[in-house]
Amino acid sequence: MIVPRGYQGKKVAVLGLARSGMSVALALAKGGADVVCWDDDESARTRAAAEGLTIADPIRTMASFACVVVSPGIAHLYPAPHPVLAVAYEYGVPVDNDIGLFSQAFSSNDWEQFDTIPRIVAVTGSNGKSTTSALIHHIFLSAGWHSQLAGNIGRGVFDLEPAEDGGVIVLELSSYQIELARSLHPDIAVFTNLGCDHLDRHAGLGGYFAAKRKLFSEGGPERAIIGVDEVEGRFLADQISHGPEDSGVIRVSKTRKLGGPGWSVAARKGFLCERRKGRQVGSIDLRPMMGLLGGHNHQNACCAYAVARALGFSPRSIETAMATFEGLPHRCQTIAEIDGVRYRTVEHYFQSQK
Repeated sequence: MIVPRGYQGKKVAVLGLARSGMSVALALAKGGADVVCWDDDESARTRAAAEGLTIADPIRTMASFACVVVSPGIAHLYPAPHPVLAVAYEYGVPVDNDIGLFSQAFSSNDWEQFDTIPRIVAVTGSNGKSTTSALIHHIFLSAGWHSQLAGNIGRGVFDLEPAEDGGVIVLELSSYQIELARSLHPDIAVFTNLGCDHLDRHAGLGGYFAAKRKLFSEGGPERAIIGVDEVEGRFLADQISHGPEDSGVIRVSKTRKLGGPGWSVAARKGFLCERRKGRQVGSIDLRPMMGLLGGHNHQNACCAYAVARALGFSPRSIETAMATFEGLPHRCQTIAEIDGVRYRTVEHYFQSQK
């Protein structure tokens, strides 16, 4: 378990007691915070009480709290703030989430002894972020790296083990998680694509895109991997790039060949092609990879490939790892092969039309 910093002896409210809420509440308590928990669901409160956590409505004593930590599923602005958060705003009590606290707590004094500083790879987007995150994690594990997967997939961030020398944390992050995190500094950030999702929560497409964009603007990652098949991705890549040859931005497409002198990874007709400085430097045939069938998965593969290349992997080592990726459960997963016929689950993948 990773323990949040700076809250020893302070009173902290945790709002929402599902997976991430319970994880951060227990971590705060272990770190010496005076934790008060609340969830509108009585059964969630009962489970938290069974873990020895204090249950009380924080509205009544809001002025006494140093911070309110809110779970991603709870509205903090649109369509209306949760009543607890509305009162927190009135009292000026900082509101954060587990991702923000984790970003502050991840590094430690042990890192001074490491040969290679641990890294964080954060993945967001409307579609494909779960598969992309899992594929990146799979590539790292296949290479023998110490990799952990968390966030919107897998474990809550405070259930992770402390970082190891040269280790990597892969975080799948939703717009909800990004938008409220007060601290968020990944080493590599990935934007897969943008569709018309969660518009009520973000008061429209502009607010939704702004939440995603925050992953790239709060201090800025060392490397940004941007899907540019939508105009929002092209805009984002342009905004954070320092020029056409800036290798800090890797553009990704599943619909067309990408030109120019910059760094790009594109997939067309099942072939992944990496280009730098106007020439091809790597390629992979994705067609035989049963865990990555379909154009949408080819985009996921491009994003994962770009992350691995940014961290020094060779094209062949990435290809070898991708060939053993089985995909996520119920997403184009092989369930049987009978008389030479392969039966697979069907992934429901809808790209919103603007």
